[in-house]
Amino acid sequence: MNKELYKVLLVDDEPWNRDILRNLGQWDELDMVVCGEAEDGQQAMRMVKELQPHLVITDMRMPGSDGVALMQTLNKGFPEIKVVVVSGYDDFNYAKHALRYRAADYLLKPVNPDELNATLAKCARELEKSTTSPETWESYPAFFAGEFSLFQQQARLRFNDLDLPRLREWFQQLEQKLEQSEVCRPRQLGRVAYELQNLLDELCVSNGLSDRSEEGLPPATVLGSISAAVDWVSASYYQALEQLIAQRKYKNKLNLEEVKQYMQQHCMEMITLEHLAQIFFVSKEYLSKAFKKEYDVNVTDYVVQLRMARAREWVMDDQIPFKHIAEMTGYEDVSYFYRVFKKHFGVSPGEMRKGQPKLSDPFPE
Repeated sequence: MNKELYKVLLVDDEPWNRDILRNLGQWDELDMVVCGEAEDGQQAMRMVKELQPHLVITDMRMPGSDGVALMQTLNKGFPEIKVVVVSGYDDFNYAKHALRYRAADYLLKPVNPDELNATLAKCARELEKSTTSPETWESYPAFFAGEFSLFQQQARLRFNDLDLPRLREWFQQLEQKLEQSEVCRPRQLGRVAYELQNLLDELCVSNGLSDRSEEGLPPATVLGSISAAVDWVSASYYQALEQLIAQRKYKNKLNLEEVKQYMQQHCMEMITLEHLAQIFFVSKEYLSKAFKKEYDVNVTDYVVQLRMARAREWVMDDQIPFKHIAEMTGYEDVSYFYRVFKKHFGVSPGEMRKGQPKLSDPFPE
């Protein structure tokens, strides 16, 4: 008996973009199949009703009905369908919509094959869990789904900052939000708990936390009330964060590679020497000297290097306004971003953009 394949619908107004996705995806290995292609959101919705795909991979910018409208419709009428967003550039507004309507991931063009297949594998695992679990979790109201996605980003920040008191406050706020939203049925609470456990797994991996015990699916006994479900999930978070704090606090030697990786992952946020010293439990003087000795660059300048490397990629794409680039690289003051960019590269963003070939053509002469 053949195993059922997960059906994938590709949505993009450019045929060559759909060709790239179709050719890069490891469909057979992941038990997936491209069941159809659509040019815009309206055609996609017709095909969703006809083909009933498990996963939709959609561009955001399309004529007519765009990716935002498609995600909104899918979120309301087909919450069980997973959505992966592909966009030409890292636009804050689009990313916000992707979070609000529960996108499984957000990929930038040109699509990296490894990132695409890692995302597909993640979706396949989640689809398998949802079909093999004792019960299929019930979807919660659309307005709560959007708030919950943004809410989880707050938990991510507090965990990464090793801020246990504020994480405890977050779980208190979550309990209040669930009560206000009337998300209280066992299958709804099961889904909340399941998604938060997946988030915790990602946080532990990204922070290099070893030897964490896996909790698995929430037992039915804790899904009888909001408080019991929140207590069950929060206990896992508190235990993991306490382990991470101990792992960093009591290790014999500061691991500068961990510091460097943390900076690479969070370079678009407000990173200061004081903040790094706090979360790695060393004095800022020691961290500053050790980092400079190891990498021949101080902490502040390394953050600037990371930001400018990303800024240069976006400057080369003439579709992205410089104001957006400044915001995405952590500079609220556009004029200050200009000064930092020119000091770093010797030319202004405008001069660099005028002097370089456009990146929008996928097949340059």
